[in-house]
Amino acid sequence: MTATFMFAKHLMIGVDEAGRGPLAGPVVAAAVVLGATPPDGLDDSKKLSAKRRAVLEPLIQQSCHWALGIADVEEIDHINIFAATMLAMTRAVAALMEQHDGASCDVLIDGNMTPAGRTDGWCWPARAIIGGDALEPCISAASILAKEHRDRIMRAAAVRHPHYGWERNMGYGTAEHMAALRLHGATPLHRRSFAPVARLEIIR
Repeated sequence: MTATFMFAKHLMIGVDEAGRGPLAGPVVAAAVVLGATPPDGLDDSKKLSAKRRAVLEPLIQQSCHWALGIADVEEIDHINIFAATMLAMTRAVAALMEQHDGASCDVLIDGNMTPAGRTDGWCWPARAIIGGDALEPCISAASILAKEHRDRIMRAAAVRHPHYGWERNMGYGTAEHMAALRLHGATPLHRRSFAPVARLEIIR
């Protein structure tokens, strides 16, 4: 999960997540330390085309240090999506720091909150930056890795659960997805703590 470049004693880590809003699937976070020559064109993953993200993902993986953290559907339903997002971020940073034993770090996180004081195990200095995925290249890189990894998870899940169009909507509550939920009910990958799924479960 890491590129080969000179070990640094102090790391600047960018963190972002993908999957807070969908009705199905996990939430995925990525943590990235940029290499000496990061790829050009890093930006908020939402502003990039799928084709461009697919090009950038391996370039980031080859030129940067990175790690992923995932919180699954059961965890989302048990502790709520906000806490699960903070947990996924904590797991991503912990996995990255394991690769750099003895290093210190500062963590830049997209959004307006950090896991500090909100998630057991978070122990690193952190700063939240609203719109950071478009402002800080290390967060942009994390945004791309998290988005691409989660999209692959949902495309694979769509093969097992073909009715919901996850290969197109990635679990978001599109009209196609909602119609399939009403017709076929929820799968084990649906977030039953989310109101649209919970309401349909009650009706059924």
